[in-house]
Amino acid sequence: MPLRGVGHSKLVGDEAPFFDSLAELDAWFTQPHPKLAGVFKYQCRPLEQSDNRGKLLVCHDYKGGYTESPSRICYTFNFWSLCDTFVYFSHHRITVPPSGWINAAHKQGVKMLGVLILEHSESNTDGLKLLLGNVPSLSTGSPAVNGSIPISAHYASRLAELAFQRGFDGYLLNFESSLPGGSEQARALTAWITLLRAQLRSKVGTHADVVWYDSVIITGELGYQNRLNHRNLPFFLASDALFTNYFWPPHYPVLEAGYFLTIDPVLLGNTTETVPTRVKTLQSVMTGVDVWGRGQYGGGGFNSYRAITHINPQSLGLSVALFGPGWTWESEQDKPGWNWERWWEYERKLWIGPSHSGEIVPVPDPPELPDNLPPYNEGPFKPLSSFFMNAPPPDPVKSAFFTCFSPGVGWSWFVNGMNVLQTEQGWTDIDKQCSIGNLAWPRPALQWEGDERVEDLPTASTAFDMTDGWNGGNTLKISVACGGSDAEDAFFQCIWLPVQSLTISPGRPYEACIVYKPGSDESVDLDLTVMVKLLSEEETELTVGQAIMTDLSHGWSKQELTFTSESTSGPVSIAIGLVVGFVPKDPSLPCNFVLSLGKLAVYPSPPTPPISVGSPRISWAHFTPDSAVDSLAKLVGVLTWDTALTLPPMPPINQDNINHPEDSRPAWVLDGALPQSLSFLYSNIYVSAYMSDTDLSDLPPATFIGTTGLSGHANRFHVEPQCLPQGLEEKRCLRLYVQGVTHLGEVLPWERCAFVDYTLKS
Repeated sequence: MPLRGVGHSKLVGDEAPFFDSLAELDAWFTQPHPKLAGVFKYQCRPLEQSDNRGKLLVCHDYKGGYTESPSRICYTFNFWSLCDTFVYFSHHRITVPPSGWINAAHKQGVKMLGVLILEHSESNTDGLKLLLGNVPSLSTGSPAVNGSIPISAHYASRLAELAFQRGFDGYLLNFESSLPGGSEQARALTAWITLLRAQLRSKVGTHADVVWYDSVIITGELGYQNRLNHRNLPFFLASDALFTNYFWPPHYPVLEAGYFLTIDPVLLGNTTETVPTRVKTLQSVMTGVDVWGRGQYGGGGFNSYRAITHINPQSLGLSVALFGPGWTWESEQDKPGWNWERWWEYERKLWIGPSHSGEIVPVPDPPELPDNLPPYNEGPFKPLSSFFMNAPPPDPVKSAFFTCFSPGVGWSWFVNGMNVLQTEQGWTDIDKQCSIGNLAWPRPALQWEGDERVEDLPTASTAFDMTDGWNGGNTLKISVACGGSDAEDAFFQCIWLPVQSLTISPGRPYEACIVYKPGSDESVDLDLTVMVKLLSEEETELTVGQAIMTDLSHGWSKQELTFTSESTSGPVSIAIGLVVGFVPKDPSLPCNFVLSLGKLAVYPSPPTPPISVGSPRISWAHFTPDSAVDSLAKLVGVLTWDTALTLPPMPPINQDNINHPEDSRPAWVLDGALPQSLSFLYSNIYVSAYMSDTDLSDLPPATFIGTTGLSGHANRFHVEPQCLPQGLEEKRCLRLYVQGVTHLGEVLPWERCAFVDYTLKS
């Protein structure tokens, strides 16, 4: 959450973000912990079952994890449309992904996994407890002398319950320590993995995943194989996917693909009543690529494309497990002149290529191969995006699509175009991260609109503007440069500028809403219209209504339209963007203009009367101080509230119908989407201070102190001195306001919000 002030306590964040032992996990479970209501539920992307290309798992491994801060700029990951699974990695025994990271992933249809890690010999005790359960005591000697190891479901159940309570989707199992019990313990471990999978599917859902890291082999020894083979096959079969180690030569991917095809198909699709298993495919084999280049073919970094070329996810079908992409930050942060803008240029170059078309990205020579390996030529640099599908987020029918184009960091915070917070060090809040417009980077693919023109298309570039925003910390700034033209019709030119891809269901009416701010000099006039177009090549009718424009505050404008697909062959891929008409004062001269995008939302069209549609509101607020204080400047406590919805005025009931009890027409009909009306993205929190409760008629302007989103709790905000404004020492009363922001990105008007007063005791 963006918070006023610096030096905030850990109480603003997630409770028990990790566990360093199984004993800590057991101790945590001695108290009840309700499911986090502020974590978004996972929704799968559409059309994913029909694509046989390899997928991408990203394992971030950034500085040991848990480095995010609400009062400074930190590393974020923003290319969710390329990624299918994300692992939040640390070296704690049990890594629980922060709630903000889970939300960022789930908004875009990406699974988020935690980690169960056993490293070095000191982990042997927990390695045995994992199998035996929470036994009072045990030895780390060989437990298999007198027979097989008993296998308890205790920790499988605990870990699945933890994933359910926190809202994430499974685990990466990283066991980099030899098993004292040898092959018998290895067999028992694979059996325990099946218990874990069953528990996860029961408590989290059938989408839950367990990924095995290529480490321990069937003898119980630690032995990296760097591919799928006989030595790690039982672990692969017990899990959902294999994440291979990185020390593989270029011919290994083809070798492991061939090995996979020799496995009995029954083993790959075996199901039982207790473990509903998805059929394993080549996509289930994830070949590891270390961006740091430690033992990696090609050397990592901007040479990572060399390794992925041999994995060949498009044709061979193997998936990629990309480890350590935070390399772009960690390897550069100590260099002179480094800042967030320079990192973003570095980061986007690795993932989606350079800003300017035709720019050459220099890459270092790869490390020399051993003498027994032939040289390879993978060609010039390719961004990571060239290997993977640029996937849309979930269908807005399942989960309304909203973006303010936030990368999860900023220096300011805007509410309806007004700057309510300005910081020096910046802020990081992954919970506020949204799609950055997957069709707008590295640059929008402009097209002439309406006719075939012979002139060269204008050029466009995309950037974040951290100095302006609608609701959030930035805008998506698209700059367009147009060349001059002597054509007779050059006085009016029109381009199509795509911003975001989506997949929609046929026959369902949708609404699109875009908030934007045009900018141009006096040499050109602009005419903008939000538009929806088909991306798929099939012949499908797309009915698009007339855009309705509304002027907003601070120079912003809003356009809304409805659209429906009449496809008879299933879901349809679309692009949402702007049709931009421009009229140069002198068409023969070049002209430039800028478009700032502050919001894009797509959602099912609400029903029309007489169906009763719910309107959300904050119904009440309550503040509980931790202890009595003698100054508001020292105030610590928890602000809580509840949400509600109201229905439109009740229509009069026809008396004649009451006298006819067999009338099958209901007196009223409720909107089937009423539960979604209670969904909020976050809440803005404000305070006003005054001398006494007699001053309420002349309250000073409220001061923004932060948003919700760091703790995973809905309807809760931790108040502490670090986020309160200065000048409270002489005040006696504090009013705390809760301003909800709906799942469509709409800020509630104040009459639908709530406040609570707190007065110091005399």
